[in-house]
Amino acid sequence: MPLPDYNGNSIVNLMASVVAGLGPIPSESRNGDPLYRPHSVVTPELLDASKHVVLLVFDGLGYDYLRRRIPHGALSAGLNAPMTSVFPSTTTSAISTFLTAEAPQQHALTGWYMWLREIGMVAAPLPFRSRPGSELLGSFGLNPGALFDRRPVFDQIERDCFMVQPATLWDSPYTRAHTGSAMVKPFRKLSQMFGRIRRITSSRKASFTYAYWPELDTLGHRCGMESETALIHLKEIDRGVADLLDGIQRRDVCLIVTADHGFVDTDNGSWVDLSDHPELAETLVAPLCGEPRAAYCYVDAHRQQDFESYVRERLSDKCEIYSSQDLITRGFFGLGEPHPRLGERIGHYCLIMKGNCAIRERLATEKQGKMMIGVHGGVSSAEMRVPLALFQG
Repeated sequence: MPLPDYNGNSIVNLMASVVAGLGPIPSESRNGDPLYRPHSVVTPELLDASKHVVLLVFDGLGYDYLRRRIPHGALSAGLNAPMTSVFPSTTTSAISTFLTAEAPQQHALTGWYMWLREIGMVAAPLPFRSRPGSELLGSFGLNPGALFDRRPVFDQIERDCFMVQPATLWDSPYTRAHTGSAMVKPFRKLSQMFGRIRRITSSRKASFTYAYWPELDTLGHRCGMESETALIHLKEIDRGVADLLDGIQRRDVCLIVTADHGFVDTDNGSWVDLSDHPELAETLVAPLCGEPRAAYCYVDAHRQQDFESYVRERLSDKCEIYSSQDLITRGFFGLGEPHPRLGERIGHYCLIMKGNCAIRERLATEKQGKMMIGVHGGVSSAEMRVPLALFQG
């Protein structure tokens, strides 16, 4: 399993370089040293020497997928060895790492669905909504600042900071909580995103820009990453990067292109539906949380042996079973002292799916939706390895 390389080659190490190069050294440290060491390729010195630093994140763009589908494009021309994402390899956890410069061990945002003990329900942090009923969490008395309680990366940087974010996301509780001192530049089209970056990097004032594009991830879920639809969009992204490079390579700009995670595609035979396993469901005291590829299980204290036996005897070809506390001890979520709420947000056990398998549970209040084709969150190479493309003007 290609686990996160928090010791120098993960996205949190990339962000450690950003903070060390563009701002003061993080205060959270061990023996006076930063908890997460800077990245060995994108060094603090390299970033500090550039007037404009741009971090461009394409949601869902795995390294293996990029190398296989467009081996000779504009993105591949600047490609270095792959980095790892974080665990779980999913948007909630990885984008929060980009926006805080911390691993899930510290920010404790552990998947699309999380059990929030503070309000007694399962919720989706990114849209800031409950799972049953999809109501805004503010209606249950939860303040976004209480859930998103880590310091934004923009407040750790001593430059003008910009967040280039889709207009559909820029005013969400999640975005507002992570904006800090950054100026938000919303957009609606891919071409507009590239245009925002061009304008920012034409300024005489030094800057750091974080730009995010979500559409490839959307297509991966809906159509599958091996679909022609996803490939067409990837080629559109690559052309946009090529055009952007034409405009900025005459300037003092460092452009870093990466992603939060990659994908695996499923088929009908690879899904485990909890409704087909009522004996297993009876051992649980809360809905499955986390991701289809890494599911957190909250198990009745008197049924843990039943739960373990069922998974090992009936689902051993589909998943590996781990104690969630063991995952913390083994460093899946990061280094150093865990967030006080990390343990309660990852259940008693975690099912990490094998091959292209995934697991799902539909609650009684939820309509039967179309099955996702592309999924992520696990520890396969396709999900865990993300590109590191570096371009300097």
